[in-house]
Amino acid sequence: MTVQSLSIAVPAGWPNACRFCVSRMHEEDYTNQIEKNLRFRDLYKRDYRDRLAFARDNGCNSLIFTGDGEPLMNRRFIEETADLNASLGLPFRILELQTSGATLDDEALRWLRNTIRVSTISLSLSSVWSNEKNAEYNGASAGFAIDIDKLCSEIKRYDFNLRLSLNMTDAYNDAGPESVFARAGALGADQLTFRKLYTSGKETRQDTWIMEHSVRENFWSDLSAWVQARGRRLERLPYGALRYSVNGISTVIDDDCMSTAEGKEEIKYLVLRQNCRLYTRWDDKGSLLF
Repeated sequence: MTVQSLSIAVPAGWPNACRFCVSRMHEEDYTNQIEKNLRFRDLYKRDYRDRLAFARDNGCNSLIFTGDGEPLMNRRFIEETADLNASLGLPFRILELQTSGATLDDEALRWLRNTIRVSTISLSLSSVWSNEKNAEYNGASAGFAIDIDKLCSEIKRYDFNLRLSLNMTDAYNDAGPESVFARAGALGADQLTFRKLYTSGKETRQDTWIMEHSVRENFWSDLSAWVQARGRRLERLPYGALRYSVNGISTVIDDDCMSTAEGKEEIKYLVLRQNCRLYTRWDDKGSLLF
């Protein structure tokens, strides 16, 4: 089994209501055993640790704190998971945080760096240029909008690896790849991921929004050609995507962010839910593995 990463589904609330939010396309009914089942807390902590160890035993090197909400809204859970990881015989060394940037202040950055030992912060942006457009598309609640330039500067000041995960909305329609890379370089990005927006096919409100606000289709062919012409091909990732070095930025074009492609023996990621079980898909309980 080849697994690229382990996604920790941090049970947390939503300070944002992203227009394209995948978790709002389907009902969540994963019982929070690890936090809420106090009577059997020790048992479920062992179950959770076993799943961490299973992923590690199967060659998975990266642990990503993410979730259906904003993971930073449940810092206690993140810290307990980090402690469980540290207790493994061979713990995960690559710890990452996927975030909208909400509540990512100086105190949180210091805690992530010193206590949790996160090395990479993946900042999810719906517009890399406009704070206002990014807040609008991310559905940021009052007080949770971010200043992109300032936040990226602070992330770099604490010496994290900065990955910009670009949700490819129509905010990029008038931009070519060159301008996107120029902006990413100005923000100090070390890594850049272009994420194609996912539709469920269930005609949800989010599906409708995505159909109306995804980046123009020919952006992808323009991007691929531009990256191949100007970048240096590095290697193929376990799930099939190619990684390039472009202007000193590690670059991945992710056209299957929900791992929906069929016929692959490799597993793009495992998802460890709050019910202490592992899945291979975010949107399908039938993908239960262990």
